[in-house]
Amino acid sequence: MDYDAPRKSEDDGDVDSLEELQARGPVEKWATVDEEDVTAADEFELPGADLSGEELAVVVVPRQADEFVCTHCFLVHHRSQLASDTAGQLVCMECAA
Repeated sequence: MDYDAPRKSEDDGDVDSLEELQARGPVEKWATVDEEDVTAADEFELPGADLSGEELAVVVVPRQADEFVCTHCFLVHHRSQLASDTAGQLVCMECAA
């Protein structure tokens, strides 16, 4: 992209775009679809998909004695990540930085 080139107005854009498309040749040459890509895309779940029939199996482990909850990010960290303990306000190293 040439940043020094003069900008095109909206009226010029349609003419140049059409000429560029015609210069590329017929659509069949550059608009091919790879079957492997289509197959791979079928495996992805889209946001908003109906997952009402699915069950989530997660084992929740209670907080351990050597862990704390950061009062800024509310994540559980190991005691080695404790940056400050001022008046009961436990803050992790990431939030203290």
